Amino acid sequence: MSSKGGTALSRRSYRLASDAENPKVTGIVNEKLLSDYLQHVFPASSKQGPASAAYRKTLTFQDLGAHLEKLLAEDNVTEDSRDQIEGCLGPLTVVLDHSSGFEGLLFVDDDLLGVIGHSNFSSIRATTCVYKGKWVYEVLVSSQGLMQIGWCTLNCRFNQEEGVGDTPDSYAYDGNRVRKWNVTTTNYGKEEKLVERDSGTWQIQGDPTILVTLAHIFNHFAPLMCKVYLVEDVLMNFLLSILEGGGSVDEHPLIQQLLDLFWLLMEDHEVNECLKQLMMSLLRAYRFSPIIPDLGFQIHYLRLTTAILRHEKSRKYLLSNTWLNNSPLSLLTCIQGKDERDTCEETAEERLRRRAYERGCHRLKKRIEVVEELQVQILRLMLNNKDKGTGEASRYIFLNKFRKFLQENASNRGNPTVLCPPEYMVCFIHRLITAIRSYWDEGKRKSPGSISSEDAYVPPQLFYNGKVDYFDLQRLGGLLSHLKKTLKDDLAAKANIIIDPAEIQASSMDDLDEDEETGAAQRPSGAVAMGGALARPSWLSSPTLGRANRFLSTAAVSLMTPRRPLAPPEKVKVRTLAVEQRTEEDIEGSHGNDGLLLGRPLEEPDQPITEKSLLEILDGVVMMYNLSVHQQLGKMVVVSDDVHEYAVALKDTEEKIARCPSRRLDILEELQKSQKVFAEKLNHLSRRLAWINATIYSKEKMLDVYWLLRVCIRTIEHSDSTGSLFAFMPEFYLNVAMNSYSALKNYFSPSNCMEELPGYEETLTQLAAILAKHFADPRIVGTDIKDSLMQALASYVCYPQSLRAVERIPEEQRMAMMRNLLAPYEQRPWAQTNWILVRLWRGCGFGYRYTRLPHLLKTKPEDANLPSLQKPCPSLLLQRHMAELLSQDKDMAASFLNSVLNQLNWAFSEFIGMIQEIQQAAERPERNFVDTRQLKVCATCFDLSVSLLRVLEMTITLVPEIFLDWTRPSAELLLRRLAQLLNQVLNRVTAERNLFDRVVNLRLPGLESVDHYPILVAVTGILVRILVDSDKHGISRAASVLLSDPCFQLRSIQYLLGEGDAGATSADQKHFSLHTCKPGPNTYPLTHPTAVRQNVFPSQPTSEDDLCPICYAHSISAIFKPCSHKSCKACINQHLMNNKDCFFCKATITGVDDYTKPASS
Repeated sequence: MSSKGGTALSRRSYRLASDAENPKVTGIVNEKLLSDYLQHVFPASSKQGPASAAYRKTLTFQDLGAHLEKLLAEDNVTEDSRDQIEGCLGPLTVVLDHSSGFEGLLFVDDDLLGVIGHSNFSSIRATTCVYKGKWVYEVLVSSQGLMQIGWCTLNCRFNQEEGVGDTPDSYAYDGNRVRKWNVTTTNYGKEEKLVERDSGTWQIQGDPTILVTLAHIFNHFAPLMCKVYLVEDVLMNFLLSILEGGGSVDEHPLIQQLLDLFWLLMEDHEVNECLKQLMMSLLRAYRFSPIIPDLGFQIHYLRLTTAILRHEKSRKYLLSNTWLNNSPLSLLTCIQGKDERDTCEETAEERLRRRAYERGCHRLKKRIEVVEELQVQILRLMLNNKDKGTGEASRYIFLNKFRKFLQENASNRGNPTVLCPPEYMVCFIHRLITAIRSYWDEGKRKSPGSISSEDAYVPPQLFYNGKVDYFDLQRLGGLLSHLKKTLKDDLAAKANIIIDPAEIQASSMDDLDEDEETGAAQRPSGAVAMGGALARPSWLSSPTLGRANRFLSTAAVSLMTPRRPLAPPEKVKVRTLAVEQRTEEDIEGSHGNDGLLLGRPLEEPDQPITEKSLLEILDGVVMMYNLSVHQQLGKMVVVSDDVHEYAVALKDTEEKIARCPSRRLDILEELQKSQKVFAEKLNHLSRRLAWINATIYSKEKMLDVYWLLRVCIRTIEHSDSTGSLFAFMPEFYLNVAMNSYSALKNYFSPSNCMEELPGYEETLTQLAAILAKHFADPRIVGTDIKDSLMQALASYVCYPQSLRAVERIPEEQRMAMMRNLLAPYEQRPWAQTNWILVRLWRGCGFGYRYTRLPHLLKTKPEDANLPSLQKPCPSLLLQRHMAELLSQDKDMAASFLNSVLNQLNWAFSEFIGMIQEIQQAAERPERNFVDTRQLKVCATCFDLSVSLLRVLEMTITLVPEIFLDWTRPSAELLLRRLAQLLNQVLNRVTAERNLFDRVVNLRLPGLESVDHYPILVAVTGILVRILVDSDKHGISRAASVLLSDPCFQLRSIQYLLGEGDAGATSADQKHFSLHTCKPGPNTYPLTHPTAVRQNVFPSQPTSEDDLCPICYAHSISAIFKPCSHKSCKACINQHLMNNKDCFFCKATITGVDDYTKPASS
């Protein structure tokens, strides 16, 4: 019968007897303890009845033999069964071999059980051979002297100089000299030979009689230790009782000594099963015990876990076979909040309730700190790299299991049922960071030349030398096999790593063979698992994912000797081992082998960092944050939002109750029911929020995430300094850098402010430099990571503090960033770069100070923290850089603006086409629902059109000569294209009772942003700049081009300025105009409407013969060579961008000259 996780047992049952209750210790063993324990192991026979337990005789060592014989007799162990015991050969009674198993002069007793030696180093064997299991034989030594007793094989030969223990085939122990022998000798054992129990402390010291007795006990006891119900109900509670007295775990060595007995007297498979069941029982008890305010049960279970893990052999077994398999370690490092008991006491006054809540949260945090400290101790035990006495150190076992744990969670991201729960991963990563930093700083104190954990980073060698398995995760430059082929020369030159060309060719041929295979089952299982879980972009033409890691396994990587650059490099072949095959030497290195740091690039400083195993664990921590931790941090924020919503709802309900008339009892009753529901829900969420703030969003956890952010920043900087080798870095480092910053900014506030973090501004500037440099880095080829970098930079420039950080980066990097932003919009994702330029301009444009559109001010935004809803914060510095680039590089300015105009034409045309479909669906007699996706795309096209108009406004304001200085090659063409698009927009938006008006008046959900104001003020800003704020010649040119465009309609300008038909009714006058828009606190007032009207003057009529035969909109102004055909400059310039043939005769145009009509004509 087992209890549920041990929680059914009272705390009193764990308590050890006090000194007054302790029976007197007589002889060598505490009689009561031995009797109680043996009665647990060997209960009374069922024939005696239940009452006999009270009258049972106390068991001591004096009558233990008889008791064991009685138990053996009850079990019907016959002598015949002795023959069936596996692992032993020989007679039933073991005696001395007097016929052939001796050397020297010996006197043997008649019963062959006693012997006396009469020569130097005489030797004699027994008549039994054992070959399996554990066996104990008792020998009584009757005299003093040098005697060795032990075991030997049949191949062992003795003489007068060499006895048992002196040959390679024998092993012996000398109790007199306290040494063990196997050719050589070492200290072993103790001179005192007792087992005693005093005040809760056991001392096992090796008396053969006692050990034989214990062996008999464990012979019956061991099988019971494999039963889960006995382990959970008896063994676990017995071990818990040892720790019940409190104090440090180190003060209770009894558990360590009991584990020594387990490993000594039980079969390995029995100990393994016992420990496994014990750990699972502890885990169940930890997870399902009730959460009381002091977390007493959880602390008790963690203390026992710590005590067990202090035993070296047990710890290594658990690391190798239990921990991190199905995530028990991460579960044990988690702290889950329960709702069985309130965190704080409620009172009538709101202030008193808040203070009580804060006090409860503070007490809870203190108890959680105790639990977290015990969890860190468990991880520190597992990260111990000094316990090499029984094989591989614990840290390297943990490291290999940790990588397998990460691989399982990375390859099964689409299958949540087999993953470690994200809430456990969050707690696990925080404890692991604390343990890593403590070991890191200990190494710093021992080796002052190394760096501290505050400056920790992962060196770039780990990304390309094949020592760390990233199990096919995407690299910045694409697939690893592809990078190894294309960058092999850079690896040789910068990192002294050479790849054998024959191996590259073999890998390429293998890739071709695999591509011809159609069955996925013919590929390696690892490749199938990863390829099926991680989707990759179709534009990647490099080898498939499954072959990336195998390429490293087959490629021959060698290290050049830099001291002899002219001689052929001495190749030392290195291959990537499977995780479970790696040894300490593969990780730490030895005798000139750099281990994980093989292939240090020239740019990397030659300075010790820390123990190399810690570097790989740190790399795994970064990967673990990327896998699930960041997503879980975001989910927890919802609880805080829910608390705020319920608090507002409760307050609103209380106000309604106060205003409710006394005669309306029915309404009052419903309001009171709502008040009760809101209060109960708010109390429940408040308790949960207290747990979350203490375990997830505390100041200490924020510092952990901030440390991880700085680790990623330094790692990216070091890897970037290697040049082309930067492409080997896994993508998740950039993802973690961006996501951890987002978490610090959005998830931990307002309880913890990011501005209070040490070195906050410097870190912000470093991250800004990374985003500014790498969002258009040609070494990064993945579309997903490039989009993430672009979105991060777009969000970065929306907030004043982060925008100032962008302005603090070196001027060279700022100019390079602006040059990348001004690259032509074709053949690249341009929407985000356009959005960045808009954010840099927002607050300076015409009517562009608004945070939200004026017609949406009365509605509540879904998320006020969105970057698009932040207050305008323009950057005059970056605007100046943009003006300098466009002024100095005429070709870049022309190509950039042509691409902007092209995208504006596309976006607005798509928008008009979609609103036509929406209007047609709305006018049908049958009830039709417009697809929400179509509405979203329509609103997106409208927003893109507005943002492109704002970029044109920004450009023409900062660099007006691009359009108005016709000495520049493309100025006239750009101005005419601009006028054409402006007229098209005005005609579509300002026509009376037009399509745009009808769709806007529908007020469909999803089209809230579609309105007259945003697009018309953007057009007005451009018109004001070219028709009002320019010089006289510029205004004349702009007005002439605007009016000569065939799409120009004067009524559009009149509509824009509010000058409609005087005879129109009041209903007709409700249309939109800039005069009817009252400027709000966040909008610029309308300026210069009269000047716009005055500068829009009628032009002189032009003869039809003088018009361009292509567009019939502009006068003939260009003549072609050699055919002498004519057109306007706008048409021929646009035509020559794509075609060199004449419009009319298809002759190749070799030149274009200005054409002026002769005066006589």
